Formats: sequence, C-alpha cells, structure tokens
Amino acid sequence: MKLSHFNFELPKELLAEYPSENRDEARLMVLNRKDQTIEHKQFKDILDYFNPQDVMVLNNTKVFPARLFGNKEKTGARIEVFLLRELNPETKLWDVLVDPARKIRIGNKLYFGDDESLVAEVIDNTTSRGRTLRFLYDGSYVDFRQKLNDLGETPLPKYIKREVEPSDEERYQTIYAKKEGAVAAPTAGLHFSKHLLKRLEIKGIDFAEVTLHVGLGTFSPVEVEDLSKHKMDSEEAFIDKTAVGTINKAKIEKRKVCAVGTTVMRALESSVSSNLTLNEFAGWTNKFIFPPYDFSIANCMVTNFHTPKSTLLMMVSAFAGHDFMKRAYDEAVKENYKFYTYGDAMLIL
Repeated sequence: MKLSHFNFELPKELLAEYPSENRDEARLMVLNRKDQTIEHKQFKDILDYFNPQDVMVLNNTKVFPARLFGNKEKTGARIEVFLLRELNPETKLWDVLVDPARKIRIGNKLYFGDDESLVAEVIDNTTSRGRTLRFLYDGSYVDFRQKLNDLGETPLPKYIKREVEPSDEERYQTIYAKKEGAVAAPTAGLHFSKHLLKRLEIKGIDFAEVTLHVGLGTFSPVEVEDLSKHKMDSEEAFIDKTAVGTINKAKIEKRKVCAVGTTVMRALESSVSSNLTLNEFAGWTNKFIFPPYDFSIANCMVTNFHTPKSTLLMMVSAFAGHDFMKRAYDEAVKENYKFYTYGDAMLIL
C-alpha cells in the first residue's frame, strides 16, 4: 500500500482540544472484523465485550514534563526545548528538539528558570531541529532531575493550540502510569478510569503490563509514498516474565488478548518467537507495521482515532483491514467522533 491510501479530510472541529469530563465516558466505536459491523457505545461499555480470563495488555510508561522554555545567552531569545532522551546521566547529555532551530548553533548556551540556575550548552546538531545539549547544574543527579521536572511542562501535542492547563498534568497520564520515560502519552489508555479497571477486575479480566517509552518518532510524518522506505525512530521497550506468562497462557487457551494502544501492539510484535508466542524483551524497537501484516499475539485492540498519513493509522488499518477502517473513519466523521489525543476510542474485535 502507498502513503496516499492513508489520507483523509478531517474537519477542524473534530480535533479534541480537551478530554471528556470523565475518562470512561468518551465515545467508543466497536468494530467487529468477522461480521464487518460497527456499533456506537460509551467507553465504559467495553466491559461487555470481555469474558473472565481474557487479557488486557497495558503500557505502563509515564510521561515526564519534557517541554522546557529557556533564553539564549546575549540575545535573550525565548527558545523551546523538547527533551527527547537522556544519552548520559553522568555528563547530563540529552537529545532534544529546539524551536526556533535556526537560532541555535553549536556553542550556544541556554538559561532556564527565573534564577537561571540551570544552563545548557549546545554541543552537536543531530537533525534540522535536533540538538545534543549538555546541562550544567550544581547539585546531585537527583536534584538535577527534580529541577527538570519543576521547570518542564506537560508535552501536549502541537495541534492543541491552547496553553497547557494544570488539569493536563493529571489527564495526560494513564491512571496506571508507573515507569517514567515517555514524551507522549499512550493515548488509548487515557480512557480507563479507576472505577472501570476495578469493574473489569471484578469480572475476572486479567491484566498484563508492558513498557514502551513513547517517543516523538511515533508521530513523525511519513514522507515517502513507498511505505517500505519509511524508517521508524527507535523506542525503548520492556516485556517481563510475568507479562509473557499471562499473555501466552491466554493465547494457548484461545482467549482474547487485547492490546490497549498501538504502542502495546508494537511492543508485542517486536518480540515474537518462532512458534508465534511472546518472548521477554528489553531493548529498542523500530518496528513499523503497515498493511499487509499478520499479527501474532493480540487478537483485539483499543485505539484512538489517528491523524491522516500517520504510522498509527497504518498499523490500525493493517489490523482492522484497510477498507473496513476507511468505512469506520468515514462514519466517525459523519457521527462527529472526536479525534487524536483527547478524542474518542475504538475497540477492534
């Protein structure tokens, strides 16, 4: 399939600037692949589609406040710095994106905070907007990380044009987030409330947790018509023995294994054994899934409505079937479903 197969027109009013008031009251579109049917529900109705000992696989990554604002030495120009990944804790080296990038060159210094107690020096150019920074900070590593947390703000996606609000700190995080390392939330999981998780647990649904630290590469635009030429950025992932045991048992017993989000699906598909069971994993994955693709582990998934031409839409299309996905998206637009990060959800069975 080609990039142009994944383009569609989305009315601006369907972009969700804010989440639904209650996490589990977003709308839910249910796609049944076998019957090719579409139902319209609320997210909390997801309970009705699972049986005892079915497994939901959750991504327990936690978003850190990755967006900082500093001032360039001498000129005082305001510069946005988006922390991507820590390269070396001892030397405080980080890969970052800067904006506006044209103003930032090797050797420049940036000052952060009202008291300018945190300073960074640009030591390398990595991409057109990418830089490597060395942070200069008098204090322990723990104090340095706390300083980054204090100065950083919730990294809402660029399409959300409003200012970050205090409520975003809590809402742009799944309620089961544990392991800090993501610069974007695994958004399918934002729909689960504590109450809904408890009801699923009472019904006998099993949970398995994996970790995939979401990077901006997930959202990088695909710029080649031939999808096989697109290169995904690597993201760090972990699947432990407990998760492997829970998931493989459900697979053997032919139960539902539901990937909650594209990040979970990518983690699972990055560690498949020769007999199509799940292996433990600790490392980096640049797995890019697009149609046609045979999935090995999960047999259902929860996901949001994604941007045109995105790798996320391509993966979901591979899972649901491209024509069925196209019909579902046409219906979502017609029925005014909300799209993207704070939008509504889809369950594909």
